[in-house]
Amino acid sequence: MPEKLFDIHPHIISADSQRYPVSPLGGKRSEWSTHRPVDFEQLVAGMDEAGITKAAIVHSSTTYGYDNSYLADSIAEHQQRFTGVFSVDVRAADAPQRIRYWLDRGLSGLRLFAAGSTVKTDQSWIADPASYPAWEYCEQHGIAVAISMRQEGLPHLTQIAKRYPSVRIVLDHLLHAPISDGPAYAAATPMFEMAHYPNIYLKLTSAIIRRTQEGSATPESFFEKLLGAFGSQRIAWGSNYPAVEQSLPEIVAHGKATLAFLPQEDQENIFWRTAATLYPALADK
Repeated sequence: MPEKLFDIHPHIISADSQRYPVSPLGGKRSEWSTHRPVDFEQLVAGMDEAGITKAAIVHSSTTYGYDNSYLADSIAEHQQRFTGVFSVDVRAADAPQRIRYWLDRGLSGLRLFAAGSTVKTDQSWIADPASYPAWEYCEQHGIAVAISMRQEGLPHLTQIAKRYPSVRIVLDHLLHAPISDGPAYAAATPMFEMAHYPNIYLKLTSAIIRRTQEGSATPESFFEKLLGAFGSQRIAWGSNYPAVEQSLPEIVAHGKATLAFLPQEDQENIFWRTAATLYPALADK
C-alpha cells in the first residue's frame, strides 16, 4: 500500500458567483460543476476522509474560462498541502506574462483544454506558432503542461513534444482512448505510441480505472501493456472529483483495490512519486 497519496486532478467551484463569475471556456458550462460543485473546504474534508495527502487542484476551465482567481485565492494559505494547475490562452500575445502572473500567485502547473465534454474544437491550435512563446516559457521555467485532448489531435501534439523535448506534457485521462476492445488494445494505438517521447506523461483518472473493467479489458492486461510502454514513473493518479459522481473515499478505495496487484514500486509511482516529479511544489518541504 502506498505510504502517500497525491491527487493531481480534483476541481473546486465557489458558491460565490459574484466574486467568481461563471464564464466557461467555449460558452457551455460543465454539467458536474452545475449539479455537484465542491468548494475548497469541502474538497479538504473529502481528502481528509479519503486519506489523500496532497493535491494539485486543476482549475475548471469549463466554469471560469481563463480566470484562475478562485483556485489561487483558495490555496494561498495552504501551500504546504496544495498547488494549483491554471489555464491561460497560450495563443494570446501576452501568454508568457499571464503564465508568470499565475505562478506569482502560487500556482505551479499549466493546463490546456483542447477537447472535452463541453469543448469541441480543431485541435490543431495546439501547435499554432502563436503558442510557441508560451511553450518556450514553460520549457525555460520547468512548468509541466497538462492537456485535455483526444487521440485525433496527437499529430499536432507530437510536433510540440519534438520541438520542446524538456517540457513535461501530461495527457489528461489517457486521452479517453478506447480500450474496451481488450488485448492488444489496438484502438488505443495512437496513445501507446506517445510512449516514444520521454517527455510525455499520463494522468490516470478514476473513470479510466473503471473502464479497465469494461468490455474485453481487464486491469491486468491493460496495465501490463500500459506500464510496459510508459513505465509507472510516467503515470500519475488523479481523482477527477467531483466531475465523477462517487465520493472521494469511494474513488480512492476503488483505485487502490484495482491497482493492488501491481508491484509496490509501481503503486507508489502512480499514487504519489510521479506527481511530485510533475509538480515539485507537492514534494515534502
